[in-house]
Amino acid sequence: MRLHCMQLPREVIVGSDIIGAFGDLCKKLGFKGKVLIVTGPRMISFAKSKVGPILQEASFDVCYLVVEDSTIFWVKRAEERICEEAPSFVIGLGGGRDIDIAKLSSANKGVPFISFPTTASHDGIASPQASIKGLGKPYSVRCHAPIAIFADISVISSSPYRFIASGCGDILAKYTAVRDWRLAHKIRGEYYGDYAAELALMSSRLIMRNASAIRRLSRDAVKTVVEALISCGVAISIAGSSRPCSGSEHMFSHALNMIAPKPALHGEQCGVGAIMSAYLQGANWKLLRTVLTKVGAPSTADELGIKPRYIIEALTMVHKIRPDRYTVFGDNGLTATQAERVARASKVIT
Repeated sequence: MRLHCMQLPREVIVGSDIIGAFGDLCKKLGFKGKVLIVTGPRMISFAKSKVGPILQEASFDVCYLVVEDSTIFWVKRAEERICEEAPSFVIGLGGGRDIDIAKLSSANKGVPFISFPTTASHDGIASPQASIKGLGKPYSVRCHAPIAIFADISVISSSPYRFIASGCGDILAKYTAVRDWRLAHKIRGEYYGDYAAELALMSSRLIMRNASAIRRLSRDAVKTVVEALISCGVAISIAGSSRPCSGSEHMFSHALNMIAPKPALHGEQCGVGAIMSAYLQGANWKLLRTVLTKVGAPSTADELGIKPRYIIEALTMVHKIRPDRYTVFGDNGLTATQAERVARASKVIT
């Protein structure tokens, strides 16, 4: 039997107004001395005024790195700071960009990292994958899972609602990702894990059941979104790959990032991609469209702010993004005519 390795977070802390407990969590994990907080321009004030003092009170020496983009340049810069400061651990504080840079740089330097999300825009807050531009791949690369996740719902709820809606799009995309995975297992004999697949699908069903409450920004519903995103990250760790959470709809999003002049958020694009993937799979694409509308996420090209011609071109590129991963788009993909037909039939373009 082939060795199957699972790397899971040791601690997952989710709750409202819990920031005061963060220092104790870090001590409980056995850390001491210096810590490097990797964050972005929007969150540096919060990091220095709220998180830093709590860590200092817990006897940590805190230093900061402000990153401006999710590129390999900033990964290298973070690696340099890790070498300079020699922290006992790294904190990725902010959105997906900040967490991904902290995740990959700490993995490259063999230092543990804690994920401290301030938005709930995609499942990178818990997964062992990082999406970084400049690595020669338009898709996420594997690194390591966070040793802990600390999610304060009061902080996440105060972020722009668009990020929460984007997170819902990313979670709903598991509906089609798992179907692509099953198809690859059937056609190519690819490894398929029932537990990881069901965990991912459970997350998508949670969003479907709680769509209206999420739109009302109910604290319990936002907590459900965060926990669903964390479950997706755990599903990836259990599967040993992003297969249960990333299928043709994610490849569509990666393709859009390559060609659209101004791409939308990752989760927004995945949600729209899932509508079209579900259409091709013969699955309930109308259900996805309805749920996305309920949570206030885009379901059309117009709502994404992307012209139809880029939607069509991205659909023709899906099968080329990761040729090693079989999806409903097959080995040969769609022609432009077929792509336009799918986009129109699923109401993504009119």
